[in-house]
Amino acid sequence: MVKLGANVSIAKTGLQRAVEESISYQADTYMIYTRSNRGGEARPIEQFNRDQALEAAKAHQISDPVVHLSYLVNLASPKPETYEYGVMILTEEIRRVSYLGFRYIVMHPGSHVGTGMEAGIERIAQGLNEILTGDESLYICLETMAGDGSKVGNTVEEIASIIERVNHHDRMAVCIDTCHNYSAGYDIVNDFDGFLTQFDKVIGLDRLKVAHINDSKTPFHSKKDRHENIGRGSLGFEAINRIVHHPALQEIPLILETPGGHYRQEIALLRGETDELPG
Repeated sequence: MVKLGANVSIAKTGLQRAVEESISYQADTYMIYTRSNRGGEARPIEQFNRDQALEAAKAHQISDPVVHLSYLVNLASPKPETYEYGVMILTEEIRRVSYLGFRYIVMHPGSHVGTGMEAGIERIAQGLNEILTGDESLYICLETMAGDGSKVGNTVEEIASIIERVNHHDRMAVCIDTCHNYSAGYDIVNDFDGFLTQFDKVIGLDRLKVAHINDSKTPFHSKKDRHENIGRGSLGFEAINRIVHHPALQEIPLILETPGGHYRQEIALLRGETDELPG
């Protein structure tokens, strides 16, 4: 089945708020950040009203929720303080997400900040090897990037190169992003099957655990990360709809990160319940 959800809030009541918002969108899944991207101490995860929220989610058949790691984490950084902060936060996030009982943490691989792609890849793998014990009950999902700046993980080869250097690589998975992939130069509008074939050859489709579903404000191969509402961007509704309903993406969480909060309408659009574009 198609499992659609969105990036939702944890304001005030934590996971309870996230589930209530997802119910209002008639979603099947959802994604949260457990801490602010502006830094500072995270709210204690024990205050997230976990049990009540999970009971409500089960009652509404909402499953496979996802946590996105803070953007402030950059394991590719050559700066010791930035790298050490990333190791600390991801280690803590694994504990927090394990408490919630979720299976997926999505993370941006990082930015090498001028040291070069090879150095960035090596640095990320080093950090993951410091963090992962092999006893984790979840997956660290590396998100595919758009090719902007000094980001690492823009190609399937770069993602694979990180994973193969991680000792406990069985804990590693991938989150694709339709906006990022198109902007990075993968023509998923006209040849999504070709992209999946390459992904399978280089990484393995068994590692594809999460997908971010976004249109793009910028054209093909723009190397810019600019999300747009479904059907309002350069990918277009027809291509995104084909991707969402592709057999390879069934049963994994498909998460909307589009602007404007039109999630209920976009979910209905992708389910074929309306033909009205959002926004």
